[in-house]
Amino acid sequence: MNILKVEKMCKKVGKKEILKNVSFQIDEGDILAFIGPNGAGKTTTIKCILGLQRLTKGSITINGYDIEKDFVKAISHVGCLVESPDVYMYLTGMENLKIQAQMYKNVVMDDILRVVELVGLEQVIYDKVSKYSLGMRERLGIAISLLNNPKLLVLDEPTNGLDPEGIKDLRVLLKRLAKTGVGILISSHNLSELESFCNRVCIISKGKILEEASIEDLKKMDEARYVLKVEDSKKAKEYLTNLDKVLDRQHIEVFKDEEEVAEFIALLVKYDIKVYEVIREQLTLEEAFMKKSGGNKID
Repeated sequence: MNILKVEKMCKKVGKKEILKNVSFQIDEGDILAFIGPNGAGKTTTIKCILGLQRLTKGSITINGYDIEKDFVKAISHVGCLVESPDVYMYLTGMENLKIQAQMYKNVVMDDILRVVELVGLEQVIYDKVSKYSLGMRERLGIAISLLNNPKLLVLDEPTNGLDPEGIKDLRVLLKRLAKTGVGILISSHNLSELESFCNRVCIISKGKILEEASIEDLKKMDEARYVLKVEDSKKAKEYLTNLDKVLDRQHIEVFKDEEEVAEFIALLVKYDIKVYEVIREQLTLEEAFMKKSGGNKID
C-alpha cells in the first residue's frame, strides 16, 4: 500500500525555483534513502511533506490524504525526528513520553508502553534522560515520534553524533519498524550506513530528482568497478591514461561497462602488459551516487 506520494512538486521562493517537478513515493515497509548534496532541496522537500512550507505546484498525499486539502488527517499519520530529539534532560524518559502524549487525543498508557518496548528502552525508561547515551536519546526521540502510531516516519540526519553502537541500534530499530508496515523517509550524508538498511533510494540534485530506484537496481548501473591484476600497473598507466586508479604495483581500477572493459583488456594485451585476473565488483551506494550525479559530493 502507498504511504507517501509526492507528485510534480514545485517550490518557489521569490523568483528562485527551489524544487522542480519533484516526484517519488514510499510504500508500506519501505526505507527510502533521500540523498543529495547540500543545497539540493532535501530540507525543503521534507518541510513541504510535514506541512511546514506550502507548495507552489504539485501535490503530496499521505495515506491517501492530501496534505493541503486534508492537513489534519494527513499529518495525523506522520511521525518525525529532525537531528537531535528535543527532550527534557532533567525528567525521566517516561515523563517525557507522558508530556508528549498529551498532544494527542487518543494516546493512552498502553501506547506509551508499546513504543518503549518497540525502541528497546524498557530498562532505562524511568531513569533521567541526562543519564542516557546519545543513542538512547535518539531512541527516545523516535519513541516520541511513534506515539501517534504513524504510517510514515520522517528522519532528517538521525545518525548525527552517534557512535557505531548507537548507529547499529538505530539500524536494527528502523528495520523492525519497517517490518510492521511503517514507511520511512531518511535523509543523511552517511551513505555507507544508509546502504546497510535502506531498500530504496531517491537522489535529488539542484531541485530535481535524478533517480528513484531500489538500492540494488541503482548499484547495477551499466558501469561497474573492475579491479585488474596486471604485470606492471605503472606501465599500464603509462600506455593507458583512461584507467581510473592505480591501487598498487600490480592492481588497477577502472569503471566501465562490459564492452569497454573488454576493449581495455585488449589494449593491455596489445601493449604486451600481462593480465592475470579481472574482478567485477558492485558499486557502493556512494559510488553509484557519484556516477549518477556527475560527481556532486555530499558534504
